[in-house]
Amino acid sequence: MRLDEIDRRILRALQRNGRIQNVELAKEVGLSPSPCLRRVKLLEDAGIIDRYVAVVNPVKAGLPLSMFARVWLVAQDAETIDRFIAAMKKLPEVMECYIMLGESDALLRVAVSDLDDYRQFQSTHLTKVNGIQNVKTDVPSQIVKQTYALPLR
Repeated sequence: MRLDEIDRRILRALQRNGRIQNVELAKEVGLSPSPCLRRVKLLEDAGIIDRYVAVVNPVKAGLPLSMFARVWLVAQDAETIDRFIAAMKKLPEVMECYIMLGESDALLRVAVSDLDDYRQFQSTHLTKVNGIQNVKTDVPSQIVKQTYALPLR
């Protein structure tokens, strides 16, 4: 599916407010409600709109600390990587997990309540059992920018 300017306007509006009513969305993007709803449905069916979620405030939810863990695996074979991926997918604390090209094999963003919580998480889950040889953890001192919206131009 090729996106035109109206599709991009719809997507930008939905990225700002996923709960916007169709009538309001249509007005914002310059369509009548029926064609707007059809376009949204097409974007959903094409998988361009993957899902709708609520963005939860981590501080108010008791998980104010995001830790970034650079992970080196015991090996780079398919079995080790698959075991690591399966383990990370099961851990709710792992907010993001990327297999990397470069110095480390993977990068994780882990949501925890405090440093003790992270230490417990690391000693329990970031181990050889899950194919991990080494972990280096980075602690952010300030969040400068955090967005979930793609730059749709």
